[in-house]
Amino acid sequence: MKVSNLAGALTLVLISAWAPSFAQTDAKDDHKAKQDAPVTAAVDYSNLDAWLCHPDKAGQDACAVDLDTTIVKAGAQEPLTSLEPFTAATDLEIDCFYLYPTVSTDAGGNSDMTPDAAELRVVNVQFARFASVCRLFAPVYRQVSLAGLRASMSGQKGAFDEAMAVGDVQAAWKDYLEHHNNGRGVILIGHSQGARMIQFLLEKSIQGTPAEDQLISAMPIGYTYLVDKETQTFNGMPLCESKSQTGCLISYVSFRNDSPPPPTSWFGLSLDPSKQAACVNPAALTGEGELHAYLSNVPDPSGRKPNFAGDDVEIKTPFASVPGLLTAKCVETGPHTYLEVTTHGDPEDARTDWVAGDVYIGTAILKDWGLHLGDMHLAMGNLLEIAKAQGEAWQKATDSEN
Repeated sequence: MKVSNLAGALTLVLISAWAPSFAQTDAKDDHKAKQDAPVTAAVDYSNLDAWLCHPDKAGQDACAVDLDTTIVKAGAQEPLTSLEPFTAATDLEIDCFYLYPTVSTDAGGNSDMTPDAAELRVVNVQFARFASVCRLFAPVYRQVSLAGLRASMSGQKGAFDEAMAVGDVQAAWKDYLEHHNNGRGVILIGHSQGARMIQFLLEKSIQGTPAEDQLISAMPIGYTYLVDKETQTFNGMPLCESKSQTGCLISYVSFRNDSPPPPTSWFGLSLDPSKQAACVNPAALTGEGELHAYLSNVPDPSGRKPNFAGDDVEIKTPFASVPGLLTAKCVETGPHTYLEVTTHGDPEDARTDWVAGDVYIGTAILKDWGLHLGDMHLAMGNLLEIAKAQGEAWQKATDSEN
């Protein structure tokens, strides 16, 4: 394994001790203290350089990437593959506001405002495809960096400033509302640290404010959102029960069906018997439990290359889709609640029987993490279908009121 890949895997170990543990500190005083802490030099989000993706630089931003997909069929179907080209939609009526996960490779405890390759790349698999549904807004923010996490886990106090990241997100949201929203509905989307930032944004800047009327839904994924076990609500916000429901939340952490969360895993864990980790199955909202994945055609962190259609067929597009291969359901086992993903491979046909998404150190899978690296793209097609249905429902309701 390349040294760079190993270093990245080791870094992910450090993240595991940071992100999930905060999910258990759901006391509002803790959140308020972090949110209200002083923040250094505010970012000017009127400057388009402060955005990874923005409608005013569409076609020239980080979301302007090749999203063409090869569909790989099961069994002996001919032809085995077909092309699904991607074209961004036009005249979209709703917006999506995205916050990316912990990816910055900057040397400081917080990232700077110059996106590195990882920050530019993450939107490829997690956000750019939403251009078929909504206008795309993805701010650069001074997130807690990988280096900051390493320093913190080695015992260094004040290794990073989370309030800085929160302040940036709030400033970007404020700029979006004041200059770009214009009464439009908006969906919040985030993964891992980005999902945590959505939690702050909901509590500090949206819930109980006029902006709540513009919120179509929130999709904070890959982070433990504790909900009331009886009411299935997060701070009064219900979990989504249909694909066209609005004002609701979709959140989950995913694990393979044959590798459930071990007792040591913080993902999907509730230490309070009156609460449980939120689990909304996107595949249940869109059908009978089938996941519509868009799988990246690059090696996973262990160096394993995808082989979507067997040795005789080369996949040349950056993504592949494997209809019928994956299903999912929400499962509760003891204190853990999570999205259980099952792969229905057929060793007799050419199509792959395996999908990426695990976190590694070297070639060893970190079972505590489950399918954390695949949380978003394993359900991407389902999330897009839900976002489209929610947007149409919100727009219809809004038009009827006016």
